[in-house]
Amino acid sequence: MNDQATQNTGNAKAFYDLMFNRCQPRQAIADYVGDAYIQHNPEVADGKEAFISYFERMAIEYPGKEVLFKRTVAEGDLVVLHCHQKWPGDHEYAGIDIFRFDEHGKIVEHWDVLQVVPEKSANPNSMF
Repeated sequence: MNDQATQNTGNAKAFYDLMFNRCQPRQAIADYVGDAYIQHNPEVADGKEAFISYFERMAIEYPGKEVLFKRTVAEGDLVVLHCHQKWPGDHEYAGIDIFRFDEHGKIVEHWDVLQVVPEKSANPNSMF
């Protein structure tokens, strides 16, 4: 992995930890996001303020939520995080988050997919 990919991977993990685990989405945006923030998750509106509002609400509605990083992949200006999301309630999730970085090492675009971790599996393999 080259230096930029290593830096971007560290920044993606720090961003995610700050907004999700430490419940500081405004600080995460200030520290790690570029001039624009394009959101592809259909549950979250485009832009920085929409992101902040969404995760401030999640911090109130789901105290104690936690994300664990299982693996990362970086290529070009993209970083992929494979995560185990633990939310209060009935389900845990396997998630893939993709972040695109600008030339300054700032996040400018995000995609994600989530899957409930099932209680039973047709195979003996973990989702992680």
